[in-house]
Amino acid sequence: MPARTGAEFLRGLKDDRQIWVGGDKVTDAQSHPTFAGAAQGMAAVFDLQHEAAEDLLIPDPETGEKINVSHMIPRSPEDLKRRHRGLRCIAEHTVGVMGRTPDYMNVTYAGFAGCWDEWAIHGNEAGAARQVEYQKFLRRRDISLTHTLIHPTIDKARDEMPGQENDVILRKVCDTEHGIIVRGARILATLAPFSDEIAVYPGRPLPESGDKFAVSFCIPMATPGLKFMCRDSVAGAPNRFDAPLGSRFDEQDAFVVFDDVEVPRDRLFIDANARVYNQVMTKSWNGNVMQQTMVRASTKLEFAWGLATAMAEAIGDKSPNAQQLLGELWSYAELARSAVQAAEDHPKEWSNGCWFPASEPLTALRATMPFWMPRANEIIKLLGSHNLLATPTWAMMRDPALRPYIDKYLHGAHGVDAERRIRLFRLAWDFAGTALASRVELYERFYLTSGTRNQLRAQTNAPRDRAMALVERFLSEAVE
Repeated sequence: MPARTGAEFLRGLKDDRQIWVGGDKVTDAQSHPTFAGAAQGMAAVFDLQHEAAEDLLIPDPETGEKINVSHMIPRSPEDLKRRHRGLRCIAEHTVGVMGRTPDYMNVTYAGFAGCWDEWAIHGNEAGAARQVEYQKFLRRRDISLTHTLIHPTIDKARDEMPGQENDVILRKVCDTEHGIIVRGARILATLAPFSDEIAVYPGRPLPESGDKFAVSFCIPMATPGLKFMCRDSVAGAPNRFDAPLGSRFDEQDAFVVFDDVEVPRDRLFIDANARVYNQVMTKSWNGNVMQQTMVRASTKLEFAWGLATAMAEAIGDKSPNAQQLLGELWSYAELARSAVQAAEDHPKEWSNGCWFPASEPLTALRATMPFWMPRANEIIKLLGSHNLLATPTWAMMRDPALRPYIDKYLHGAHGVDAERRIRLFRLAWDFAGTALASRVELYERFYLTSGTRNQLRAQTNAPRDRAMALVERFLSEAVE
């Protein structure tokens, strides 16, 4: 089956999954008012594959069918550049607001399959082989895959690592004839209402005694016993004038309960093996997946700078303060773009002929993005000021009694008409100030763990020979 269309994606959402939002148990995500806009937004991402096929589609290496380029297992530096073009196309479509479009998990599992030997350790050869087969299924069926990584927070005063008595954290309960039974909970499954399957793979390391918590697998969303409880909608108004981003890009987040769920053996990649669980994410994963995350993030910063610049121009703000803020925002966007390019220009060859970008520039971005993204929102609010709130709705725009006043009193500078100005500032408010914006900002702060934790990790892992040699030159200098 080649790359799916939006209509084919939407048909795949009709199953027996158990998803709740508000007081409703949702049976059809594409028609429920809370999810309908984002369902259509996701369908547009699938249609984009065919509209921008030159950028987004490549032949499957075994069947020749057209698949999304995010499924590529890069075998050369040129492949990374090719993948970049496709990832950027998707990021531009959602201007980075959707952090979990399917290309994120596609890239992740392509890396797992390419460096399968990293999983085939400590007796896990069969699990690694099953994961390679799953990646073929993922790319050939063009599956929309979500994931859930984090243990629920119960008591931060206690050690976050699971003890044997813990009955909250997802764990293996027993073996069955066809697989294993798992029970417990995890957070958060972003994109849950719009996914075909859900993945569980390693998050934070486990203690040596944590084998029963060390599981990794992928199963359909409609698997019996899976329950998804979604957060409140932040979609805003259903039309694209009032909510140009929220009306289509609220990707949702869900708390996931595994109520004695059976995982089939052929979908089981780690089976109660903490030694494997604690090692598989420590090698090639970072450089591989960070290409997707940072292409998206740099695109989003570029959009934020363009949006802020257009706002200032629309109201003729050429003040030094405004120009300084715009320059600050441009600097973030350019540094992010340059870091991605540097990582791709200096790739590393891993096992089995896999090539992934250099980790160091992307690790630096991972440590700084949680601070840059909220600052970008702050700059847009500072530049927009009260103008962000002087934005009539589409219903007001269509009111023949109100429209003359809107056109007279809400136009911008240098011939900017009222409708363009209002659309611009509504777009800025939806990006930086609405409920959607608050959710996305929280996501940016924590989706790759916090900036503080990433800075600690960066300092721990950073190569220091050159820097320390520069220091030692002066410390070892003879004193005359």
